[in-house]
Amino acid sequence: MSVQDEAIVLDPVRVGVVGLGNMGRHHVRVLAEMEEAHLVAVADVDDAARAAVARARSVRTYRDYEEMLGREELEAVIIALPTSAHEEAVLAVIDAGCHFLVEKPLAATRDVAERLAARAEASGLVCTVGHIERYNPVVSAARRGLDQGELGRVFQLRANRTGPLPDRVKDVGVVVDLATHDFDVVRFLIDAPVERVYAETAQRMHSRHEDLFSGLMRFRDGTIALFDVNWLTPTKIREMRLVGEGGMYRIDLLNQDLYFYENSHVGYWSDASGRQGVSEGNMVRYRIDRAEPLLRELKAFLQAVRGGRAPLVSMADGVAAVALAEAVKRSASLQRAVWGPDLTDYVAEPVPMMVEPTR
Repeated sequence: MSVQDEAIVLDPVRVGVVGLGNMGRHHVRVLAEMEEAHLVAVADVDDAARAAVARARSVRTYRDYEEMLGREELEAVIIALPTSAHEEAVLAVIDAGCHFLVEKPLAATRDVAERLAARAEASGLVCTVGHIERYNPVVSAARRGLDQGELGRVFQLRANRTGPLPDRVKDVGVVVDLATHDFDVVRFLIDAPVERVYAETAQRMHSRHEDLFSGLMRFRDGTIALFDVNWLTPTKIREMRLVGEGGMYRIDLLNQDLYFYENSHVGYWSDASGRQGVSEGNMVRYRIDRAEPLLRELKAFLQAVRGGRAPLVSMADGVAAVALAEAVKRSASLQRAVWGPDLTDYVAEPVPMMVEPTR
């Protein structure tokens, strides 16, 4: 690497943050501590939120993010607004010529998500969606194991993402806000398109939207994924289980633990039926180099802004997660499975394996 190249890589990216809610504050915290970033300014309509950041960080604050975009020489922007406000903010950032990371979900509806993806692609800017679980080290480890054939053919995946009702989410329900995490991870782990969706949803405690979702997806390779997602469980659970020919993975997303339960049976049962067997074998808890997913996500984004090869969640991936959420809600409304012509446009190509971000 030449001295000139090294200077380019080490030059901090001038970043602004739009939205100082729960996720926006985390972005501010991580960016302020990164050598790769120069956190220049933040914007939020909440006076108290701006004041809190101003007390803790040496950054300029704005009530109007369009004023921030006009006054500051920003290279990249983090958009961490409520989902319903994403469209206006993304378009303003694109018009300002800034690279951006927009928090998931990309939009509340597939139509809006597709419009934003089209504008982003035409802009030539670095654009990514903040599906943070893709940067969870335990998800990366599970994908590597699948690529190495440890589970063999995958039969079933179960995703359990439950917890208390959050005060922060008022504009969308649990399918769009919470289940889209799992839709993206499942697409990442199962290397095949979705061909059928069936779902049930319910509204129990949320004042406006569904807060419970149970459903399944069938992938073209025969894998079946089951989802249990709600805002009704008093404790936070983030877990996946993958069952295949070689055994089972248990993925603890919160603690970043990966367990492998081996199917020790080799060959066929001794009887004449010819049935293949399953029996309990060794259990292995893999060593995971734990890291904050948000830090890995922001490192990848800033690396891409500086022209590096980085593992970004594409706008197309963001559209696919929103489209699957829409298919789920449609299935629940129609009380039937959604497939064939109803699902064709919802299905994106399988997600390619991401290159690990530079540490």
